[in-house]
Amino acid sequence: MATEELTPGKYIAHHLTFNSQSVGEGAFWTLHVDTLLTAMALGFVALGFVWGVARGATAGVPNRRQAFVELAVDFIDEQVKSIFLHGDRHQFVAPAALTVFVWVLLMNAMDFLPIDWLATVFFEKLLHVHFWRPVPTADVNTTFALALSVWLLMIFFNIKVKGLGGWVHELFCAPFGGNPLLWPANLLFNLVEYVSKPLSHSLRLFGNMYAGEIIFLLLWLWAGADLAGTIFATVLGLGWAIFHILIVVLQAYIFMMLTVVYISMAHEGH
Repeated sequence: MATEELTPGKYIAHHLTFNSQSVGEGAFWTLHVDTLLTAMALGFVALGFVWGVARGATAGVPNRRQAFVELAVDFIDEQVKSIFLHGDRHQFVAPAALTVFVWVLLMNAMDFLPIDWLATVFFEKLLHVHFWRPVPTADVNTTFALALSVWLLMIFFNIKVKGLGGWVHELFCAPFGGNPLLWPANLLFNLVEYVSKPLSHSLRLFGNMYAGEIIFLLLWLWAGADLAGTIFATVLGLGWAIFHILIVVLQAYIFMMLTVVYISMAHEGH
Protein backbone atom coordinates (compact mmCIF):
# COMPACT_ATOMS: atom_id res chain seq x y z
CA MET A 1 0.00 0.00 0.00
CA ALA A 2 1.17 3.50 -0.76
CA THR A 3 2.09 5.57 2.27
CA GLU A 4 -0.27 8.43 1.39
CA GLU A 5 -3.23 6.05 1.32
CA LEU A 6 -2.47 4.49 4.67
CA THR A 7 -5.08 4.97 7.39
CA PRO A 8 -5.80 2.59 10.28
CA GLY A 9 -8.98 1.34 8.61
CA LYS A 10 -7.37 0.88 5.22
CA TYR A 11 -4.31 -0.77 6.75
CA ILE A 12 -6.39 -3.42 8.50
CA ALA A 13 -8.74 -3.87 5.55
CA HIS A 14 -5.77 -4.30 3.21
CA HIS A 15 -4.22 -7.07 5.28
CA LEU A 16 -7.57 -8.81 5.80
CA THR A 17 -8.43 -8.88 2.09
CA PHE A 18 -8.09 -12.19 0.30
CA ASN A 19 -6.62 -12.69 -3.14
CA SER A 20 -9.93 -13.84 -4.62
CA GLN A 21 -10.67 -15.20 -8.07
CA SER A 22 -14.21 -15.71 -9.33
CA VAL A 23 -14.98 -18.93 -11.14
CA GLY A 24 -17.97 -19.72 -13.33
CA GLU A 25 -20.73 -17.67 -14.87
CA GLY A 26 -22.15 -15.09 -12.53
CA ALA A 27 -19.19 -15.56 -10.18
CA PHE A 28 -20.98 -18.32 -8.30
CA TRP A 29 -17.67 -19.69 -6.99
CA THR A 30 -15.02 -17.47 -5.43
CA LEU A 31 -11.67 -19.05 -4.70
CA HIS A 32 -9.28 -17.60 -2.14
CA VAL A 33 -6.09 -18.21 -4.07
CA ASP A 34 -3.80 -17.19 -1.23
CA THR A 35 -5.45 -19.64 1.18
CA LEU A 36 -5.44 -22.52 -1.29
CA LEU A 37 -1.86 -22.09 -2.50
CA THR A 38 -0.41 -21.49 0.96
CA ALA A 39 -2.24 -24.48 2.45
CA MET A 40 -1.17 -26.77 -0.38
CA ALA A 41 2.44 -25.56 -0.25
CA LEU A 42 2.60 -26.17 3.51
CA GLY A 43 1.07 -29.61 3.02
CA PHE A 44 3.78 -30.53 0.53
CA VAL A 45 6.44 -29.11 2.87
CA ALA A 46 5.16 -31.22 5.77
CA LEU A 47 4.91 -34.38 3.68
CA GLY A 48 8.30 -33.81 2.08
CA PHE A 49 10.02 -33.17 5.39
CA VAL A 50 8.58 -36.22 7.14
CA TRP A 51 9.13 -38.42 4.08
CA GLY A 52 12.74 -37.27 3.76
CA VAL A 53 13.45 -37.91 7.43
CA ALA A 54 11.75 -41.32 7.33
CA ARG A 55 13.68 -42.31 4.21
CA GLY A 56 17.01 -41.42 5.82
CA ALA A 57 16.17 -42.87 9.24
CA THR A 58 18.78 -45.13 10.84
CA ALA A 59 18.61 -47.67 13.66
CA GLY A 60 21.53 -46.06 15.44
CA VAL A 61 21.73 -42.74 17.23
CA PRO A 62 19.23 -40.44 15.46
CA ASN A 63 20.18 -37.01 14.22
CA ARG A 64 18.22 -33.96 15.33
CA ARG A 65 15.66 -34.13 12.53
CA GLN A 66 15.00 -37.83 13.05
CA ALA A 67 14.76 -37.36 16.82
CA PHE A 68 12.28 -34.50 16.34
CA VAL A 69 10.06 -36.54 14.02
CA GLU A 70 10.23 -39.59 16.29
CA LEU A 71 9.20 -37.49 19.28
CA ALA A 72 6.28 -36.02 17.33
CA VAL A 73 5.14 -39.45 16.10
CA ASP A 74 5.42 -40.99 19.58
CA PHE A 75 3.55 -38.07 21.15
CA ILE A 76 0.66 -38.27 18.68
CA ASP A 77 0.56 -42.07 18.93
CA GLU A 78 0.26 -41.90 22.72
CA GLN A 79 -2.59 -39.41 22.47
CA VAL A 80 -4.45 -41.58 19.97
CA LYS A 81 -3.78 -44.69 22.07
CA SER A 82 -5.55 -43.14 25.06
CA ILE A 83 -8.69 -42.32 23.05
CA PHE A 84 -9.10 -44.79 20.19
CA LEU A 85 -9.73 -48.27 21.63
CA HIS A 86 -11.53 -49.87 18.72
CA GLY A 87 -8.91 -51.69 16.68
CA ASP A 88 -5.57 -51.03 15.04
CA ARG A 89 -4.98 -47.31 15.42
CA HIS A 90 -1.92 -47.49 13.16
CA GLN A 91 -4.02 -48.49 10.16
CA PHE A 92 -5.65 -45.06 9.74
CA VAL A 93 -6.42 -43.04 12.86
CA ALA A 94 -2.88 -42.36 14.12
CA PRO A 95 -1.49 -41.40 10.67
CA ALA A 96 -4.54 -39.16 10.11
CA ALA A 97 -4.02 -37.51 13.50
CA LEU A 98 -0.34 -36.90 12.74
CA THR A 99 -1.23 -35.41 9.35
CA VAL A 100 -3.86 -33.12 10.84
CA PHE A 101 -1.62 -31.94 13.66
CA VAL A 102 1.43 -31.16 11.52
CA TRP A 103 -0.56 -29.50 8.73
CA VAL A 104 -2.68 -27.33 11.04
CA LEU A 105 0.41 -26.44 13.09
CA LEU A 106 2.27 -25.21 9.99
CA MET A 107 -0.74 -23.22 8.78
CA ASN A 108 -1.13 -21.63 12.22
CA ALA A 109 2.59 -20.86 12.42
CA MET A 110 2.36 -18.63 9.33
CA ASP A 111 0.99 -16.02 11.73
CA PHE A 112 4.53 -15.51 13.07
CA LEU A 113 5.76 -14.08 9.76
CA PRO A 114 6.03 -10.25 9.74
CA ILE A 115 3.07 -9.49 7.51
CA ASP A 116 4.24 -6.03 6.38
CA TRP A 117 7.67 -7.26 5.30
CA LEU A 118 6.16 -10.32 3.66
CA ALA A 119 3.51 -8.34 1.80
CA THR A 120 5.74 -5.44 0.76
CA VAL A 121 9.02 -7.17 -0.06
CA PHE A 122 7.89 -10.53 -1.38
CA PHE A 123 4.37 -10.28 -2.74
CA GLU A 124 4.08 -6.67 -3.90
CA LYS A 125 7.61 -6.03 -5.19
CA LEU A 126 8.59 -9.48 -6.45
CA LEU A 127 5.26 -11.02 -7.46
CA HIS A 128 3.24 -7.80 -7.95
CA VAL A 129 0.43 -9.23 -5.85
CA HIS A 130 -1.29 -6.64 -3.68
CA PHE A 131 -3.51 -8.89 -1.57
CA TRP A 132 -2.24 -12.05 0.09
CA ARG A 133 -3.23 -13.46 3.47
CA PRO A 134 -0.56 -15.96 4.55
CA VAL A 135 -2.48 -17.67 7.40
CA PRO A 136 -4.84 -20.28 5.90
CA THR A 137 -6.48 -21.09 9.24
CA ALA A 138 -7.52 -17.44 9.63
CA ASP A 139 -9.83 -18.15 6.69
CA VAL A 140 -13.08 -19.75 7.83
CA ASN A 141 -13.26 -21.65 4.53
CA THR A 142 -10.13 -23.58 5.48
CA THR A 143 -11.29 -24.53 8.96
CA PHE A 144 -14.76 -25.50 7.69
CA ALA A 145 -13.24 -27.63 4.94
CA LEU A 146 -11.05 -29.44 7.48
CA ALA A 147 -13.93 -29.87 9.93
CA LEU A 148 -16.28 -31.13 7.21
CA SER A 149 -13.65 -33.64 6.10
CA VAL A 150 -13.51 -34.99 9.65
CA TRP A 151 -17.34 -34.96 9.78
CA LEU A 152 -17.54 -37.05 6.60
CA LEU A 153 -14.98 -39.48 8.02
CA MET A 154 -17.12 -39.74 11.14
CA ILE A 155 -20.20 -40.63 9.08
CA PHE A 156 -18.15 -43.07 6.98
CA PHE A 157 -16.94 -44.96 10.05
CA ASN A 158 -20.43 -44.91 11.54
CA ILE A 159 -21.76 -46.69 8.47
CA LYS A 160 -18.71 -48.96 8.15
CA VAL A 161 -18.86 -50.16 11.75
CA LYS A 162 -22.63 -50.29 12.30
CA GLY A 163 -23.92 -50.70 8.77
CA LEU A 164 -26.29 -48.26 7.10
CA GLY A 165 -29.30 -49.79 8.85
CA GLY A 166 -27.58 -49.75 12.21
CA TRP A 167 -26.60 -46.11 11.84
CA VAL A 168 -30.13 -45.07 10.81
CA HIS A 169 -31.53 -47.11 13.70
CA GLU A 170 -29.20 -45.26 16.06
CA LEU A 171 -30.34 -41.90 14.70
CA PHE A 172 -33.98 -42.70 15.53
CA CYS A 173 -33.61 -44.88 18.64
CA ALA A 174 -30.79 -43.29 20.65
CA PRO A 175 -30.36 -41.95 23.24
CA PHE A 176 -33.94 -41.95 24.60
CA GLY A 177 -35.05 -45.40 23.48
CA GLY A 178 -36.71 -47.19 20.58
CA ASN A 179 -40.34 -46.26 21.29
CA PRO A 180 -41.80 -44.80 18.03
CA LEU A 181 -43.11 -41.84 20.01
CA LEU A 182 -39.52 -40.94 20.86
CA TRP A 183 -38.21 -41.15 17.29
CA PRO A 184 -38.67 -37.40 16.55
CA ALA A 185 -36.91 -36.42 19.78
CA ASN A 186 -34.05 -38.84 19.12
CA LEU A 187 -33.64 -37.65 15.53
CA LEU A 188 -33.70 -33.98 16.58
CA PHE A 189 -31.15 -34.62 19.32
CA ASN A 190 -28.82 -36.43 16.93
CA LEU A 191 -29.20 -33.82 14.20
CA VAL A 192 -28.24 -31.07 16.64
CA GLU A 193 -25.20 -33.11 17.66
CA TYR A 194 -24.18 -33.75 14.06
CA VAL A 195 -24.56 -30.10 13.08
CA SER A 196 -22.79 -28.73 16.15
CA LYS A 197 -19.66 -30.86 15.73
CA PRO A 198 -18.30 -29.32 12.50
CA LEU A 199 -19.40 -25.86 13.62
CA SER A 200 -17.56 -25.98 16.94
CA HIS A 201 -14.63 -27.85 15.40
CA SER A 202 -14.05 -25.22 12.72
CA LEU A 203 -15.01 -22.01 14.49
CA ARG A 204 -12.76 -22.66 17.49
CA LEU A 205 -9.67 -22.82 15.29
CA PHE A 206 -10.76 -19.96 13.04
CA GLY A 207 -11.69 -17.66 15.92
CA ASN A 208 -8.38 -18.05 17.71
CA MET A 209 -6.25 -17.56 14.60
CA TYR A 210 -8.31 -14.64 13.30
CA ALA A 211 -8.17 -12.92 16.68
CA GLY A 212 -4.40 -13.40 16.81
CA GLU A 213 -4.09 -11.85 13.36
CA ILE A 214 -6.16 -8.82 14.42
CA ILE A 215 -4.10 -8.28 17.58
CA PHE A 216 -0.84 -8.32 15.61
CA LEU A 217 -2.27 -5.76 13.15
CA LEU A 218 -3.44 -3.47 15.98
CA LEU A 219 0.00 -3.65 17.61
CA TRP A 220 1.71 -2.70 14.34
CA LEU A 221 -0.68 0.23 13.98
CA TRP A 222 0.28 1.42 17.45
CA ALA A 223 3.96 1.00 16.59
CA GLY A 224 3.54 3.40 13.69
CA ALA A 225 1.94 6.14 15.79
CA ASP A 226 4.97 7.63 17.57
CA LEU A 227 8.14 6.68 19.46
CA ALA A 228 6.28 5.74 22.64
CA GLY A 229 3.85 3.63 20.61
CA THR A 230 6.76 1.91 18.90
CA ILE A 231 8.37 1.01 22.23
CA PHE A 232 5.19 -0.22 23.89
CA ALA A 233 4.01 -2.07 20.76
CA THR A 234 7.38 -3.79 20.44
CA VAL A 235 7.29 -4.97 24.06
CA LEU A 236 3.65 -6.04 23.87
CA GLY A 237 4.19 -7.58 20.45
CA LEU A 238 7.05 -9.69 21.78
CA GLY A 239 4.93 -10.81 24.72
CA TRP A 240 1.97 -11.60 22.47
CA ALA A 241 4.21 -13.49 20.03
CA ILE A 242 5.50 -15.67 22.88
CA PHE A 243 1.97 -16.29 24.14
CA HIS A 244 0.80 -16.90 20.58
CA ILE A 245 3.24 -19.80 20.29
CA LEU A 246 1.11 -21.56 22.89
CA ILE A 247 -2.08 -20.71 20.98
CA VAL A 248 -0.67 -21.93 17.67
CA VAL A 249 0.42 -25.28 19.12
CA LEU A 250 -2.60 -25.68 21.40
CA GLN A 251 -5.14 -25.07 18.63
CA ALA A 252 -3.43 -27.61 16.37
CA TYR A 253 -3.45 -30.08 19.27
CA ILE A 254 -7.13 -29.47 20.06
CA PHE A 255 -8.14 -29.82 16.42
CA MET A 256 -6.22 -33.09 16.20
CA MET A 257 -7.67 -34.45 19.44
CA LEU A 258 -11.24 -33.64 18.41
CA THR A 259 -10.60 -35.42 15.12
CA VAL A 260 -9.59 -38.56 17.00
CA VAL A 261 -12.50 -38.21 19.44
CA TYR A 262 -15.09 -37.91 16.67
CA ILE A 263 -13.71 -40.90 14.78
CA SER A 264 -13.58 -42.90 18.01
CA MET A 265 -17.19 -41.97 18.83
CA ALA A 266 -18.23 -43.25 15.40
CA HIS A 267 -17.04 -46.71 16.44
CA GLU A 268 -19.15 -46.70 19.61
CA GLY A 269 -22.80 -47.64 19.93
CA HIS A 270 -25.39 -46.17 22.23
